[in-house]
Amino acid sequence: MHNKPATYSQLIKDEAIRLGFMQCGIAKADFLEEEAPRLEKWLKNQHHGQMGYMENHFDKRLDPRILVDDAKSVISLSLNYFPEEKQTDPEAPKISKYAYGTDYHTVIKDKLFQLLNFIEEKIGAVSGRAFVDSAPVLDRAWAKRAGIGWVGKNSNIISKKSGSFFFLAELIIDLELEYDAPFATDHCGTCTKCIDACPTDAILNPFIIDAKKCISYLTIELKEEIPRSFDDKMENWMFGCDICQDVCPWNRFSVPHAEPLLKPKENLLEMKKEDWLDITEEVFKQLFKNSAVKRTKFKGLTRNIDFIKKLLPKP
Repeated sequence: MHNKPATYSQLIKDEAIRLGFMQCGIAKADFLEEEAPRLEKWLKNQHHGQMGYMENHFDKRLDPRILVDDAKSVISLSLNYFPEEKQTDPEAPKISKYAYGTDYHTVIKDKLFQLLNFIEEKIGAVSGRAFVDSAPVLDRAWAKRAGIGWVGKNSNIISKKSGSFFFLAELIIDLELEYDAPFATDHCGTCTKCIDACPTDAILNPFIIDAKKCISYLTIELKEEIPRSFDDKMENWMFGCDICQDVCPWNRFSVPHAEPLLKPKENLLEMKKEDWLDITEEVFKQLFKNSAVKRTKFKGLTRNIDFIKKLLPKP
């Protein structure tokens, strides 16, 4: 039954695009030899800050066959989230583009299960698991292996066709498929725009991020008060940060996504600076129902707003 890897791979890729994914690449499920020493060093240097979960399941992060018995293939998928519109008030605290709509975990998981069902219907019984940034899977390593793009100096996967404003997800399955060539070239060249633009110097050197200095980490992952050393460096970000992507020359190829669920929540982009400064828990719940922003909770978001408040332009 499983003797047609090339045909099956094409079937899966066509269905992935039909489901709204932007790219689909497939890699052999194997031990990530190159990544092992890098991950070990990054953790040893405490670059993960309070993200203790990064230390867990070290072996699973590096070998998908531990996550899925008899895993043969890692199907890597990308989903565009580049929005058509931006926040209208240039003085309002800023929110990362990926969080404008419904929580991407929900949106992508649903598509992954549809793809898994499709594989079972068309090809036969497969055993597999779906992953969206919530389990010990090194998304970027697999995306590179599956030919989706290269790892940029800001450590994001960059695609020549579409820049870097996309989510990554995987299906790990016990079905042998035809594998794509890994993305071997790095098209960043001598450009250092992302490194130069980062206000907190979180990009230590190409490809190494000190999460403890990253605005996304400070506004989402960090549970205690934001250190005062970042007083004048937050550039008005209250949830996440897009600076290193906004300045990346490859993102001139970004085109608006067509996923209805990722469309901005009603009224979100029209919120003025004053609206954010006066936000109530009720408005927070209404605005961020089924949103990734719920991760930081009302308390976390207001902590971030208070931290950047003194830097916001005075009326």
